[in-house]
Amino acid sequence: MKVVFFEEVEGTALVGEIKEVKNGFARNYLLPRGLAGPTTPNNLLRAERLARADAIRQEKLDGEANPVALAIAGAEMTFQARVGEQGRLFGSITARDIAERLTEIASASVPDAVIEHRQVLLPQSLRTLGAEEVRVRLTRNVSAQVRVIVEPDADSVDLSFDEVIAEVDEAEVDVTGDEAVAVEA
Repeated sequence: MKVVFFEEVEGTALVGEIKEVKNGFARNYLLPRGLAGPTTPNNLLRAERLARADAIRQEKLDGEANPVALAIAGAEMTFQARVGEQGRLFGSITARDIAERLTEIASASVPDAVIEHRQVLLPQSLRTLGAEEVRVRLTRNVSAQVRVIVEPDADSVDLSFDEVIAEVDEAEVDVTGDEAVAVEA
């Protein structure tokens, strides 16, 4: 079925576009919600007016987002986290953590700049050490690339089993009852 879109449908079409979609998608989703309509002359005129208004709105949003994108583009953020023996984090670094840090960075040069966690395109939370390139999509047309580095924190003691045994061997151990008490030599 050929329809004209009155609103943007993420991943499908923008306002004013004419597309061929499956009948069920049009009948069950697009038409009942008023997101699209059949390609009649009146609907085409309506969609054209909506597309012009949307283009003006999008241009304004892009203009507001450009300074923020320039402020955060290429930013490097370092997060410290507790790490286990295999280099995996006990927790994770999420899009919300990254968005908060980016808001701090952006607000230094652009007052009232707010970056929401939905704008950080992170497929899944970061759970390993290392660096990761993350894309931040501020609007449909404006995005920036940032670098997120995850390092072990000071409390993460990365001792191997052999190192732990060596430390125990160095201390003299006195066993009394059920307890083991280390005695200084």
